[in-house]
Amino acid sequence: MSVQPVRHRASGLVYALAAALAFGGAGVAARPLLAAGMDPLHVTWLRVAGAAVVLAPVVVVHWRLPGRRPWLVLAYGVVPMAGVQALYFAAVARIPVGVALLIEFMGPVLVLVWFRVVRRTRVSVSAVVGVVLAVAGLGLLLQVWAGMRLDPVGVGLALGAAAAQAGFFLLSDATGGDADPLAVIAFGAVVATVVLAVPARPWSLPWGALVDQVALGGVVVPGWVLAVWLAVVSTAVAYAMGVGAIRRLSPQVAGGVAYLEVVTAIVLAWVLLGESLNLVQILGAVVIVVGAFVSQTAVPSRAVPVAEVVSSGAQASSRGRSGEEGEGSAESAPVPEGR
Repeated sequence: MSVQPVRHRASGLVYALAAALAFGGAGVAARPLLAAGMDPLHVTWLRVAGAAVVLAPVVVVHWRLPGRRPWLVLAYGVVPMAGVQALYFAAVARIPVGVALLIEFMGPVLVLVWFRVVRRTRVSVSAVVGVVLAVAGLGLLLQVWAGMRLDPVGVGLALGAAAAQAGFFLLSDATGGDADPLAVIAFGAVVATVVLAVPARPWSLPWGALVDQVALGGVVVPGWVLAVWLAVVSTAVAYAMGVGAIRRLSPQVAGGVAYLEVVTAIVLAWVLLGESLNLVQILGAVVIVVGAFVSQTAVPSRAVPVAEVVSSGAQASSRGRSGEEGEGSAESAPVPEGR
């Protein structure tokens, strides 16, 4: 017998804000490591491997999950945990952090396009408006009339992250409610660590960069401090806060607050990395966020439980559901997908 989660708006908003802030700082923390000579795959592997270590107690408690939901665990580990994050960090190595994240937030738009073009599902007028706004905002952000001022490879990688996010929305559309979200995240981190070990080759990782001092916003810190921040704060804590937010709020509200992740990323990149957007790009950023939010709320009903949570719930994320058997209070919480 399922037990519906109790909503606590005040504490839920605190959890949602904490998740957005934690997720939003990932790209900023990764940039100095990338500048120090680390490959994006190395940084991604350090992040997921560190998170797997931190979340190991959750793996022990929910050890039966892979036997019951192997495809969910595998999909979550490969698509959002490995795919989205690796593509996002690869994009961050080439284009500004805020721009990369804004492009990735096109995921819900791609979900709507999939439903309309591939599944031939009717979508609402608001969905069309959301898609048009998001595409127009992307054009402003990239300033396409000026001949694409951003690295096209970086833009392509960010679009790949958005596609991977959308892919997880669609994969999760068929999942049931018998998997605790934090357990899915923990096992996803383990799967991602194993999957990424092949292309990342952690044995070739420049470990000296973790000992060397790196600059971040005028402050010099050891590289390992940023690596620990990525694994603990921007992954383990961020996902846990996202799950807490969705359990205390509705997915719609939690997903809405999650858009503060973009604001956080842009502000932190400006203050700590000196990356600023011009007025046209700021306008494009606002239009993309509005369009993505409208698209998110207009996704056809079957996909809503997954697509309604983009970063603190979804990216995410991009983006399973809850309730390990015998853990009824988690039953309606989607699995977050973050970057």
